[in-house]
Amino acid sequence: MNPALSDQDSRFERDALQSKCTAAFLIAAPTSGSGKTTIARGLMALLVSKGYRVQPFKCGPDYIDTKFHEAVCGRPSVNLDTFMAPPEHVRELFARYGGDADVCVAEGMMGLFDGYDRERGSSYEIARVLDIPVVLVVDAKSAAYSMAALLSGFIHFREDVSLAGVIFNKVGSQKHFAMLQQVCNDLGVECLGYLPKQRELEQGSRYLGLDFSVTAEKEKIAQLMEEHIAWQRLL
Repeated sequence: MNPALSDQDSRFERDALQSKCTAAFLIAAPTSGSGKTTIARGLMALLVSKGYRVQPFKCGPDYIDTKFHEAVCGRPSVNLDTFMAPPEHVRELFARYGGDADVCVAEGMMGLFDGYDRERGSSYEIARVLDIPVVLVVDAKSAAYSMAALLSGFIHFREDVSLAGVIFNKVGSQKHFAMLQQVCNDLGVECLGYLPKQRELEQGSRYLGLDFSVTAEKEKIAQLMEEHIAWQRLL
């Protein structure tokens, strides 16, 4: 492990990264099982297919998601963990590995604010340490305007992290999505799109196994992303 940078050096590294990266954001969710891994991999695959150099990151000590990231992006995915390392080192890793990338995509863990002690060590803390916005992935199955109460809580609970927008997962129909768009309009948060409810995607997330190179699945998710997600807005 390299020595931690001073605050001044860390700011320099972050400034250097921001001047090279087209975009950097963290994909999080209210709870585990919301679909953030599927959407993170899908966005990575889509951006790579468009010719972008995508640097993946994973919050926490996870070693399986990082392998999926690497298979999609063609470069190692790096763990960011404020439980195991100080914030200065997390910023150093982010700057070093993302310095030559066009887009930096970090996948969160569990729920946005779930850490080892309240929000300490959480995805929220990683986003705050790195000063990058959050894209919230929300499982919208069997819900419509009730999403307003949930999203309002995530928007206002901690206002020191920017919410770039919301992606809804498991949307049943265009009418369902229109209702969810109204929620975002009423709350003043950007709706970045959705993934339709599909059995293939649910089975894929349930039976991931250890095969990190399922090309057909990657292409299917990337195609859905291009059709239903305003991915250009993230750039």
